[in-house]
Amino acid sequence: MLVMVLVAVLFTVFSPTWGMAMDKADRPFPSGSVAYLQEKDPRGPWSIHLIRIDRHNPNYFFTTTLGGERKIGRATLTDQLVSLPIGKGKPVAAINGDFFLINLHHFGDPRGLQVIDGELVSAPAGHSSLWFDTNGAPCSTNVYSDFRIHFPDGSSAPFDLNQNRWHDESILFTAANGSSTRTWGGREIELAPLPEQSWLPLRIGQEMKVKVARVREGGNTRLGPDSLVFSLGSRLASKVPVLKPGDELVISTATRPNLTGVTTAIGGGPKLVTDGKAWKWKNPKQDRHPRSAIGWNRDFIFLVVVEGEQKTSVGMTFPELATYLVGLGCEEALNFDGGGSSALWYQGKTVIQASQNDERLVANALVLCERPVIEEHSAKGVESLSTQGGKKR
Repeated sequence: MLVMVLVAVLFTVFSPTWGMAMDKADRPFPSGSVAYLQEKDPRGPWSIHLIRIDRHNPNYFFTTTLGGERKIGRATLTDQLVSLPIGKGKPVAAINGDFFLINLHHFGDPRGLQVIDGELVSAPAGHSSLWFDTNGAPCSTNVYSDFRIHFPDGSSAPFDLNQNRWHDESILFTAANGSSTRTWGGREIELAPLPEQSWLPLRIGQEMKVKVARVREGGNTRLGPDSLVFSLGSRLASKVPVLKPGDELVISTATRPNLTGVTTAIGGGPKLVTDGKAWKWKNPKQDRHPRSAIGWNRDFIFLVVVEGEQKTSVGMTFPELATYLVGLGCEEALNFDGGGSSALWYQGKTVIQASQNDERLVANALVLCERPVIEEHSAKGVESLSTQGGKKR
């Protein structure tokens, strides 16, 4: 009889209904603007890790990282945080980001949009993306590229950014691609700034006038910090105007929707919650996997990771995760790369048990930082850079 009573109590406290419908205010988060909580539900069983961020505290902001230290590549979430500039601020929390492509020349290329501190490093591909508007508010929908390069004769051509280039494609390359374009064959056009015109870093929603500095037949052009190279595959090179040094071009990085002025963005998908309602899937009977997601409402942003592929936590389907996020109080939510890529970092360490025991190398990450402030030491007449509530870095 006693055993049955205990089972009934555990069922009441840890059932999926409790975990998925409980109001956000009822969860026992520690006090503070940034708080971590782990929930366990034996009905999955599930082990769910949550980081809650107070949106009303202006001392915190989000940035993104790349796996190759501001270049395309792969690294663990922990190692990516090491690449943050010292003066950027103190990293407080982080979650793995977008899905990534695996190919010979661009292993770890983010699948979709990415903007780091205003620098456009990866183009949108029509998938769901997360960005922060000029007021710092999170936004999410599918983002489409209208990237085009305009030639002197009035014609134009679409292009992609910092990715593998096939024979019938045109790609614009910046230093974020690495030390070279990593291409073979085709034609590559090295570009240079025009006087009194904007130049690098490349920004989203920008129209930039440039000139041709050099035309090379063949690929693998070297890239430096100020390099901008327009690369044409061999099948496409004969279909665009012949260019020569001094010719002027216009590069447009327009998107739908218009993201001009956005300084932080990262890809993901699918969208999980919109207007407080979970998305409906045609096939709700999906496999359970480890999951990573971000959700938000008017007061809080939540970083969420569900452990999976373990006896103590089997992971979730998309419908289960979406339902959980609605119960958490999220009005909007977006999925990130899951499976072995799922990772969550808080206050100096990873807080989840990776499904494959070790942190996977991932393409990028979304990082919460505490803003740096200047402390004035009037007695000594000097200023030093520190972080709100943290030690000097």
